[in-house]
Amino acid sequence: MMGPAHSLSGAAAWMGAGAVAAGVGHPMPWPTLVVGALISSGAALAPDLDHHAATISHSFGPLSKAACKIIDGIAHATYNATRGRHDPRRTGGHRTLTHTAVWAALIGTGCSAAAVYGGRWAVLAILFVHMVLAVEGLLWRAARASSHVIVWLLGGFSAWVLAEVLDDPGNGKAWLFTQPGQHYMWIGLPIILGALVHCLGDAITVSGCPLLWPIPIASKRWYPLGPPKFMRFRAGSWVELKVLTPAFFIIGGASALGALGILG
Repeated sequence: MMGPAHSLSGAAAWMGAGAVAAGVGHPMPWPTLVVGALISSGAALAPDLDHHAATISHSFGPLSKAACKIIDGIAHATYNATRGRHDPRRTGGHRTLTHTAVWAALIGTGCSAAAVYGGRWAVLAILFVHMVLAVEGLLWRAARASSHVIVWLLGGFSAWVLAEVLDDPGNGKAWLFTQPGQHYMWIGLPIILGALVHCLGDAITVSGCPLLWPIPIASKRWYPLGPPKFMRFRAGSWVELKVLTPAFFIIGGASALGALGILG
């Protein structure tokens, strides 16, 4: 899928998680619901850091372009080192390592650890990166018409304000993980969810997605998981724009109402 649909699906997925959490007795405070949706929206763009033309590869100027080259090289090397006898040879790392559940878990766990042990500045850094990506994804037309500096300023301001809101007692920094020293441990969950939703979105396109690496399937360690080929579509096609995008809006909105106890 394309960036805006990925980003919207990430936000909708976190809203759905909020509805489930409310249903099992762990309702999210509204700031956690909002911040988590924005983080998940940004995180749903992050797996494409292995592609030089992706939104995230241009979001932070030379820094993200350099990171793209590094991640693409690591992904390509990992693919070559672990591919099965039926996995084809590749010339790049796009849709390999960063498009797996293993990568999603590592990134989410790393961000949770950084937030817990790094304190406020680590939380602000995580929020800033994902707020910038959320702006790039959800407001992509406006973001493309603006300079990177404006998007960065908006991301930084949003990160600061949201961190202040979350820090107020009962507003969500201790959601789910309530013991001393566990504040913001939940922050890795929307990152994991966003990355997984990205992978699922790519899995229903023509190329599929190696979500279950390194589990071998049909003698392939990088098996492109997806539905039957007749059910797949090309990224940016009418299915994505006319069917999936409205569905993400509806599912996200209904889930948000459920998460806040307004619906159901």
